[in-house]
Amino acid sequence: MTASKQVSLTCSGHTRPVVCVAHSGLTSEGYFMISGCKAGHPMLRKGETGDWIGTFHGHKGAVWGATLSKDSFRAASASADYTAKVWDTVTGDLIRSLEHKHIVKSVDFSYDCKKLLTGSNEKLLKVFDLKVNDDDYFSLEGHTASIKSSLWLNEYMIISGSEDKTIRIWDTRNKAEFRQVLVSSPITSLELSHDHDLLLATYGSTIGIYNASSLKVVKTIEWPIQLNSASLHKDKSCIVAGGEDFKLYKIDYETGKELESYKGHFGPVHCVRFSPDSELYASGSEDGTVRLWQTVP
Repeated sequence: MTASKQVSLTCSGHTRPVVCVAHSGLTSEGYFMISGCKAGHPMLRKGETGDWIGTFHGHKGAVWGATLSKDSFRAASASADYTAKVWDTVTGDLIRSLEHKHIVKSVDFSYDCKKLLTGSNEKLLKVFDLKVNDDDYFSLEGHTASIKSSLWLNEYMIISGSEDKTIRIWDTRNKAEFRQVLVSSPITSLELSHDHDLLLATYGSTIGIYNASSLKVVKTIEWPIQLNSASLHKDKSCIVAGGEDFKLYKIDYETGKELESYKGHFGPVHCVRFSPDSELYASGSEDGTVRLWQTVP
């Protein structure tokens, strides 16, 4: 299919490849977006416009993962400097720096923002208690390669994806693996649907869609290129995805067929995420930019 025409909004400021984007929930002031890049300085922006709000300074290595709390008051970042950091988004101040023994790739706040989940090249998941001042945490062990993505499914359960080609669910109450599924290639991204019923995973040239609680396959979509990231519209009507050919693809959820594709980036697309209202989606690329795209041009 020929690429459609859409002029995306370019958010400049990063000086190295952008490898992660994430949004807050909807707040009284709209929603916010954080992006991380290999230069090591996460940036906070207004989600609807891409307007720069501030940059978090403190990491001494690439930032591989970043997230915002639902209420937007806290940010967290995962870095090659062997730390995960928690930030105050109002003041820009560093709240906590959590030491690891290897590169940290993934961070996610629990829904109540009292815990922080990290995944790293230690092959471990760690859950830090943010209510206490010391680095109190427990580990979940089982992955045999670096962890690419880790997410809170609910108050007790965690989902992780790894370069060991597995997706695993963990129960934090007994600190044990609950379920796992083996796929054909290393995991490149995970995302939970808006209602947390479905899990989207990208691996190789495949988008795998699973029941988030059971990891039973709902459907798979095969694509002609390697995909690095995919995101599901809040009403489950379509998926946006990006990968090695610089394009953004909009895919019909039911049929798995391409609806549209857009050119704009000048390098592989590393990450793509729908906004919380799904009216926009953001993409980050090897070209060092974040771009905002209208879901319905």
